[in-house]
Amino acid sequence: MSHTLLLAEDDRAIRNALERALTLEGYRVTAVADGVEALAHAHRSRPDVLVLDVMMPGIDGLQVCRVLRAEGDRTPVLMLTALVETADRIAGLDAGADDYVVKPFDVEEVFARLRALLRRAAPVPPAPAPGPVEEPRPVSPDRFVDAAGLRMDPQARRAWRGERELELTRTEFELLELLIRNAGVVLEHATIYDRIWGYDFGPGSKNLAVYVGYLRRKLDEPGAPQLIHTVRGVGYVLRAE
Repeated sequence: MSHTLLLAEDDRAIRNALERALTLEGYRVTAVADGVEALAHAHRSRPDVLVLDVMMPGIDGLQVCRVLRAEGDRTPVLMLTALVETADRIAGLDAGADDYVVKPFDVEEVFARLRALLRRAAPVPPAPAPGPVEEPRPVSPDRFVDAAGLRMDPQARRAWRGERELELTRTEFELLELLIRNAGVVLEHATIYDRIWGYDFGPGSKNLAVYVGYLRRKLDEPGAPQLIHTVRGVGYVLRAE
């Protein structure tokens, strides 16, 4: 079944070209030129995924994303941005976006990122019908993973540093879980891209560095050791030092 996609881009040439490419890729695309139209269409038709340009007149893509998230709408959002500073990309993640692509972009990268977002947003199969009521049983310690003072419950999607619970997005949680399960092992950039996004975006992409930086901000505590370390030219490793 093809996915419905809402594209909001004020540049007509980019909008038309991307609409054609996405349609050929199998998406059912609605293309609009500004944030006001994007919000109206998102409320009316509930697309499977949104592609939003950051810089649009009136209501920009960040504000569209903030409004939808404030309403409890968890539809995957891919941002298109000409902004290259890390702080600008973090602003997009803060607004609730799931991923971003920097202009000028390769349309194959857009396709790959959309596939990854839709995979992660796929509904979980329904649980089997409950049997007879049983007495509650304690949570098995085997369901937790921990390393370097971090602890995670992958089933409940919760994580802690010490006694402090961490507020993580879906991508941040998956990245941290990968690092914890491989604590002390240097994970190469390509390995992380493949495991988290299902696609290696190449040496020119800064997507992973942005997410690692964002995760560090949530993990780090004054006076406590840094946990995620950069191995220059190779990748990242989780360890307490």
